[in-house]
Amino acid sequence: MSVAGVLGTGSALPEKVISNADLEKLVETSDQWITERTGIRERRQAAPNETTSTLSAQASRRALERAGIKPTDLDLIICSTISPDMPLPSTASLIQRELGAHGCCAFDLAAACSGFLFGMTVAEQFIRNGASKYVLVIGAELLSRYLDYSDRTTCVIFGDGVAAAVFGPVDPPSGILAHELHTEGQYAEHLFIPAGGTALPASCQTVQQGAHFIKMRGNELFKVAVRSLEDVSRQVMKKAGVTAEDLDLFIPHQANQRITEAIRERLGVCSEKVYSNICRIGNTSSASIPICLDECVQSGRLKRGNLVLMSAFGAGVTWGAVLMRW
Repeated sequence: MSVAGVLGTGSALPEKVISNADLEKLVETSDQWITERTGIRERRQAAPNETTSTLSAQASRRALERAGIKPTDLDLIICSTISPDMPLPSTASLIQRELGAHGCCAFDLAAACSGFLFGMTVAEQFIRNGASKYVLVIGAELLSRYLDYSDRTTCVIFGDGVAAAVFGPVDPPSGILAHELHTEGQYAEHLFIPAGGTALPASCQTVQQGAHFIKMRGNELFKVAVRSLEDVSRQVMKKAGVTAEDLDLFIPHQANQRITEAIRERLGVCSEKVYSNICRIGNTSSASIPICLDECVQSGRLKRGNLVLMSAFGAGVTWGAVLMRW
């Protein structure tokens, strides 16, 4: 069976930057409060003419070019997003059309902030069993479209961004070594968007009530996130027979700098091995880890043979980790 690894990465960020100073003008908050509680200083916001699929196509083209793969070589496109262009059709199908990747399968995957890792593991299964050779996995979110800018618990955290990675067969010891995924629906209302689905269809009333905005219970999520991320990270390292000392790079989901620090300390990973861009990008949900991954590749932080651990936690709630040799 084939071993799956990353052949190329790419990302795309909107040009508009929203600083903490900008948010001070919109909601009762301060740069100090946001920075101390989240580690975020600025985030990106998509322009009105930008959509999840258009930014995804930009990131995907960069990933394909760096992988040396043509769009028509793709067997599968997986778009991990909770902010699709529209309910129907899938955003993946729109990306396929934009890329000209005719003939391949394409579908969306919704696992919130854990979505890219979920997409990686799906891609790995297709490649490992020989059903696909080249799979494009995209983490894409335009969460600014779902933010209530009078709610300081959410509007200061989330931002927009997209990143993609081309997966294909690689020679050992490179490739995905271990993965672990989890979901626990009992915490579903800790982070959710109430309206817009079949449970609460869009209406004048739901719009007036602000039911289409992200709702979050941050304090409850913090505790669950730290515990879950520590556990799942340990699980994949145990599966692969490695320890925190063996890691060359740890890329956690960029949710909150305090969560990152708590996980780092619990796992015993030295700070020099942890990559964080939350101060510049904010929380971009499923795009978070692949944006970090692309930055590490392009800057030379991630080199061939490096052992990298990625872990994420998101709405659902979902959490997971992937360990791979670059």
